[in-house]
Amino acid sequence: MKITVLSSKAIKPSYGGAGAPSALAAAIPLTVFDKVNYDLYISGINLFRPPSPPNAVLAAGLPRALAEYREWAGRLGVDAAGRRTILLTDAGARFVEATADVSLDAIMPIEPSPAVLGLHPSGVGAEELLLVQVTRFACGSLAVGHTMHHAVADGRAACNFLLAWGQATRGVAFDPVPNHDRDVPAFLPRQPPLVTFQHRGVEFIKPSRGEENNKPGRRGEEVVVKRVRFSREFVAELRSRASSPAVARPYSAFQCVAAHLWRSVTKARRLDAREVTTLSVAVDGRVRIRRPPLAEGYTGNAVLWARPSVAAGELVSRPLAFAVELVSRAVARVDDGYFRSFVDFASSGAVEAEGLVPAADAAETVYCPDVEVDSLLHAPFYDMDFGRGPPFFFMPSYLPVEGSVLVVRSFAGDRSVDAYVPLFRRDMETFDKCC
Repeated sequence: MKITVLSSKAIKPSYGGAGAPSALAAAIPLTVFDKVNYDLYISGINLFRPPSPPNAVLAAGLPRALAEYREWAGRLGVDAAGRRTILLTDAGARFVEATADVSLDAIMPIEPSPAVLGLHPSGVGAEELLLVQVTRFACGSLAVGHTMHHAVADGRAACNFLLAWGQATRGVAFDPVPNHDRDVPAFLPRQPPLVTFQHRGVEFIKPSRGEENNKPGRRGEEVVVKRVRFSREFVAELRSRASSPAVARPYSAFQCVAAHLWRSVTKARRLDAREVTTLSVAVDGRVRIRRPPLAEGYTGNAVLWARPSVAAGELVSRPLAFAVELVSRAVARVDDGYFRSFVDFASSGAVEAEGLVPAADAAETVYCPDVEVDSLLHAPFYDMDFGRGPPFFFMPSYLPVEGSVLVVRSFAGDRSVDAYVPLFRRDMETFDKCC
């Protein structure tokens, strides 16, 4: 597949008859949740069957969406108080037009490989916080790839913007209604602060001193990414295996899939039985923060992580139900009280005084012996519509970070689940057999 870029231009917000906001240089300081998250770009690809709208129609809808979501047309910077900030400069987002020299059916289903990097812009060296690319295939099919900075938004909020782009293109109201206020009461520390959970060594750690270079495989060993399909029947089987009369309510499908992946990856790595492995699972504050709750359309980051830990030998030797219970208890622990405790600690000055840094390290490329499993099962990527119907396929970009797994709804539309699993090549064959 050869991708040819035809044009690349900045697209700025269009305010229509209302006129531009008076304070174009206004700034939005990053919240404690923005700053504790991964400081990197995230990318994904949506595929549409023909007929699809012309590029000009998509380009015309983007300024309307940016007029509401000004964060994505801004730039990261520092305000007068020295705080890292989104500067609302209206400098614009990047819009790229490209063509592919093959029909889409010739490469379907698209598997995670370096080839998919050509279907969305790279964030390397970029100033823009949002970069999108529309790629036309020889058959008329369309790929819409996005690259968005994680400091601005988590996966749910980024998806809401993409939906808004489609809604602006169709000329309909934004749904969900965006909430841009990052100075929300739930993000303000209590007076007096009440830190009731341990956050040192969890969300914040001491800077590493090169220990990560001693991890297995850091010296040039290849990481490969594989898409694994879990059918609806298999997911139901996992839930059945995890259930017991002692469980008050059934475990979620994602918790069962995450536990199964954690066990399978740990088996494939052949860790020492005494080595401790930790699973990281993102927990969305939109459904956890209660006093007061966050709006569904909140446009920033609102995620923390549940992190169950156990010795590798115990994890793989005990039944799936044991691992699922570990995951379930850890997720339940990250409740409203935990989020409030985190805000109090992150705002206390201890992070700066002790020289702590976020545990979410964008430079890390090997997670072994740990695993991260993030879910986009409920992100409404399949609701994205530019006027000719939703995409038939969504996939995250190729990201060869060993042990960082992403779970999405399958494009098959049969309630099956796809997991994108990056592992060292030497471990992938074993993973296939046990997963």
